[in-house]
Amino acid sequence: MLSSFPWGRAPKAVFLMLVAFGAAVALAGVAVGCIGGEEETLVIAVQPTATQTTLAAQATELEGFLEARVGVKVELRFPTTYAGVIEALRFGHAQAAFMSAWPSALANKHAGAEVVLAEVREVVIGDEKTEVPYYFSYWVVPQDSPYHTLRELRGKRVSFPSPLSTSGYVGPVARLIELGLLTPPEGKEADPKQFFGQVFFAGGYAQSWEALKQGQVDVTVIAGDVAEKLYREVLAGTRVVEQQGPIPSHAVVFSKELKEPLRSKLQAALMELGTPEHGEIMRKFISGIFVRFQPTTTEEHLASLNRFLQATRLAYTETLR
Repeated sequence: MLSSFPWGRAPKAVFLMLVAFGAAVALAGVAVGCIGGEEETLVIAVQPTATQTTLAAQATELEGFLEARVGVKVELRFPTTYAGVIEALRFGHAQAAFMSAWPSALANKHAGAEVVLAEVREVVIGDEKTEVPYYFSYWVVPQDSPYHTLRELRGKRVSFPSPLSTSGYVGPVARLIELGLLTPPEGKEADPKQFFGQVFFAGGYAQSWEALKQGQVDVTVIAGDVAEKLYREVLAGTRVVEQQGPIPSHAVVFSKELKEPLRSKLQAALMELGTPEHGEIMRKFISGIFVRFQPTTTEEHLASLNRFLQATRLAYTETLR
């Protein structure tokens, strides 16, 4: 079921709740070892993609793989929110993390963490499957829709998958601004209700697609990093009216506390996960479309996202203090 989001106050409030809860999780559940202590332990925080129980059960193989290569005990920990991961990095309770793009930007801004590896994934760009550390997302309308451009959709109904989605919300809203269809009020975040008549958050790409099929909305967004079956189903039943990108893939961030030689050992070990004999470890643990990691920098990998954030002025990216 679609639900409207009371835009203007809610995103900031939601993020503040995430920060408060995430900080408690980080401080209580991730502080299990420290680099340079009696028993040297490398803690890697993992942005939640499934339940803690499921992730913990899948972590043993990856922990063993990394321990054999870095020479210290490795523990994967699972804060229940991405704010918890950021706080773990910020307060030294984790030395590295697997994160999606937007949380990576927050970790850099508020914890001083650095993006060192980008996840190369098997994505679909347009109609072509490829292996790259980025992807695009697309505004789509039903094939029989009378609307052919975003401009024609002023005052209509839109469904976004989530207000925390880079590809499903930040990028699309930034595209509205780039096209001159939306102008954020001075000093405030962009509000898509200034352009659309009704704004819904469906809870995911599949749910947004279902809303479009059922005629509940006039336009929605699909991304090239969703399951290929869903992506091709959506494109087969819709018409693309606009796109945005490149959108950065997930990343590995290192805390400023992670020093040499452990830093280089961990980076090398993670890159080895892209070899044919070891790739299945990450495909089972993190993403079924994982191909490999490749070296990058914060500036390089997050350049397009930072442009999106600057354009949209999303206020709750500034609430970590």
